[in-house]
Amino acid sequence: MFPIRDHNPSDRTPFVTWALIAVNVVVFLSYFPALAGNEARLLAFYDTWALVPAEAVKGGEAHTILTSMFLHGGWMHLIGNMLFLYIFGDNMEDLLGHLGFLLFYLASGVAAAGGQILADPSSSIPMVGASGAIAGVMGGYLLMFPRARIDVLVIIVFLIKIFTIPAWLMLGIWFGLQLVNGLAMDVAGGGVAYWAHAGGFIAGVLLVLPVFLRRGGPDYWARTHGKPPHDEVEYVLSRGRRSPIPSVSRVRSVRQAERPLSDLSRVPRAGGRRGSRGPWTGGRD
Repeated sequence: MFPIRDHNPSDRTPFVTWALIAVNVVVFLSYFPALAGNEARLLAFYDTWALVPAEAVKGGEAHTILTSMFLHGGWMHLIGNMLFLYIFGDNMEDLLGHLGFLLFYLASGVAAAGGQILADPSSSIPMVGASGAIAGVMGGYLLMFPRARIDVLVIIVFLIKIFTIPAWLMLGIWFGLQLVNGLAMDVAGGGVAYWAHAGGFIAGVLLVLPVFLRRGGPDYWARTHGKPPHDEVEYVLSRGRRSPIPSVSRVRSVRQAERPLSDLSRVPRAGGRRGSRGPWTGGRD
């Protein structure tokens, strides 16, 4: 299950989100293509710039807490992280402002590093990736927009479908998997830094909590019904005459009060036809 977009437009141009994506891509291209064929040189590079929990506990290489947020271990690692940042970052930047979002992002990354260090302070395995900071973005998004609609791509063997589900379900499943996998995995054995993900996600919720409370807390949810406080958008699948490849155009939706809740029938399927209502469909507000 891969998120591909949300229906939550932002009113503010997300310059910081775009800049973070650009910096991550440029940094990755500056070292990975040249070092990917030489494992020894790549590991030496990570030893210098990636976060090593055992070294952090000793008080050395403090700079790696920051630099490790902009390093990635491969193309799919980079692409997956940047996709999540692209989907959820603009709304959090819209909410917090440009500088506020940048500070929030970095603080979430620091908290994520702390989560991984606490999980295994003696580990000598380098940790890289923006996923801890991005997990914070996802945690804040969940708190502020729990019922924003997310389009997810589901691939089962040769079956490819796009479904729309509320943010609380998609992000809740993601966070649950981090906890389950973190408990099941041998931290000392390396692999995915699940506890960094969990730490960043929790930090994101806590850092945005003051904003949530200033807007009324539970009363804010009551006013917005957990949805974005502005019109959402719809995506329409169309086929052009000159190309067999369908295009997806984005249009403004009707007012929230005039449309059903998360509705599977509104999302184009791989075959281009609209389906019937599914298990996440709700009634009107």
